[in-house]
Amino acid sequence: MHPTRKELEEFVHFKHAPLEKGGWAPRLRLRFGYYTPDDVYEAVVCGLVNRNSAWLDVGGGRDLFPSNLRAGRMLSNRCELLVGVDPSDNIQENTFVHRRVQANIEEFRSEVRFDLATLRMVAEHITDPESAVLSLSRLLKPGGKLVIYTVNRWAPITLVSWLVPFRLHHGIKKLIWDTEEKDTFPVAYKMNSRRQLRRLLEKAGFREYSFAYLDDCRTFGKWRLANTLELCFWKALHAFGLHYPETCLLGIYERVQESIYSR
Repeated sequence: MHPTRKELEEFVHFKHAPLEKGGWAPRLRLRFGYYTPDDVYEAVVCGLVNRNSAWLDVGGGRDLFPSNLRAGRMLSNRCELLVGVDPSDNIQENTFVHRRVQANIEEFRSEVRFDLATLRMVAEHITDPESAVLSLSRLLKPGGKLVIYTVNRWAPITLVSWLVPFRLHHGIKKLIWDTEEKDTFPVAYKMNSRRQLRRLLEKAGFREYSFAYLDDCRTFGKWRLANTLELCFWKALHAFGLHYPETCLLGIYERVQESIYSR
C-alpha cells in the first residue's frame, strides 16, 4: 500500500514538474534520496482514489494537499464524489471538494457510504477520539479505507508544542513554516501514537492495514544551508541504522466490522 522509492521519485517529479524550475528544495531532497511525509501521504492517497471513489476528507480546511495543488485538482476531477467536512470557516474556501460541510465529523450525516476517508494533520486536534472514530466507522463502507496522517506524539517538535502555551504556537509556526494564523488550532494529542490509534480504531471496527513512521526533515526547510545539514544528519543516522528523531505517523485502516461502541 505504501509507495516504493521508484514510485515516490516519479510522484515527486510530477509534483514539482518541471523540476528545474521548482526551486532548490525539491532538487536537494532528491539528491539525498529523501521524500517528505507530505510526498508519501499524497502518493498513498493518489493510489487509493479511482473514478468510482466516494471520498470523505475530514478537517482539510482550504486544501486537500497544501503542498501539491496539482495532485489535489487531479484527484478532485478523478473521483466520483468528494465531500469535505470541517468545523472551521476555512472549508468554505475549499475549491477541490464537490460538497462542503461546515461541521464536526460527529454531526455529519450522509446517505452515501464512503470508500475512503482521509485525515491530514487533523488527528492531533481531536478532543473526543472515540466519537470521531465511531462516526468514521458509520460513514465508511465495509472494506473502506481510512488514512490518518498526523504528527508523532513523541517527536521533539510535538513535545515542545505540548509544553508551549497555545498563544505562542502561531508565531513559532509562522517563523518556521510561514503558516497563517487561521490555520493554527489547539492540540490534544489523543490519537498520536500507533498504540492509541490501533486501540481506538479496533474498537470502532477497523483493522490496521499498514503503518509507517515517516522521517520529517522539514524543520529547517526554509533555509538551504540548515536544511542541507538536517538532511546530512538524517543520512548519517540511517547509515548507522538509527532512527531520525522527528517523525510523522501514516496509518491506513480498513473498516471490517461493526463498532463495539454501537453494540
